[in-house]
Amino acid sequence: MNINKRSMAKSLRLISADRQRTNILRAWEQKTIAYLVQKVPVWISSDGLTAIGFFGNLMVAASFVLGAYFSRYWMLLSLLGFIINWIGDSLDGRLAYYRNRPRKWYGFSLDVTVDWVGTILIGTGFIIYAPGVWKFAGFFFVVLYGWEMITAQLRYKIGGQYSIDSGIFGPTEVRLLIGSIIILEVFIPGSIQYLATIACIFLLISNLVESRKLLKLADEQDKADRILKEGEQKARHKEHA
Repeated sequence: MNINKRSMAKSLRLISADRQRTNILRAWEQKTIAYLVQKVPVWISSDGLTAIGFFGNLMVAASFVLGAYFSRYWMLLSLLGFIINWIGDSLDGRLAYYRNRPRKWYGFSLDVTVDWVGTILIGTGFIIYAPGVWKFAGFFFVVLYGWEMITAQLRYKIGGQYSIDSGIFGPTEVRLLIGSIIILEVFIPGSIQYLATIACIFLLISNLVESRKLLKLADEQDKADRILKEGEQKARHKEHA
């Protein structure tokens, strides 16, 4: 029992070591990840989990295409896709830290790239499914989500703390939101058009708020750098005096 508690404590410590979380479900999510990371078979690597997560995104994109050409009930396949994506995307980097084989910059670069490609695929699937001008909602979602990713990376560069959340919403909440919209579309055809538009508006507002915070952080960092530079210059003048 004590061994299990120590393992859980180690997992919780490692999964939050380099990442600041602010999303609503963070407590539940971190405990679940800390538990699951201990259960990953030894033959599955971090890159393998990344591939699993990407496959989940492929399933979501495919569900839109199948829903467009066959039956909208195929869109329920996306729910399984989101679960698979969450498992792979949430555990890949954490597994590397848990096994004491982290590749910080490689993992960061791979994760961002795969997430971006997966988002493009899901957006493309929506464009194929949606009729008429509603296709633009899928396009704008991809653009706005890309904006959010760029903001997160800039915040990491400026502040040194990586966060994948926008306020109280993180990737997990976004998956749940999109999954709920898809379920409504299956049973109330046409609802996705309006709900996707509302989601884009919400994402736009969130991005504007987070960008404002980012610029404020950048301005504070510039001031701190300027004060540090002035202090170094004064120190050099004293040395030469």
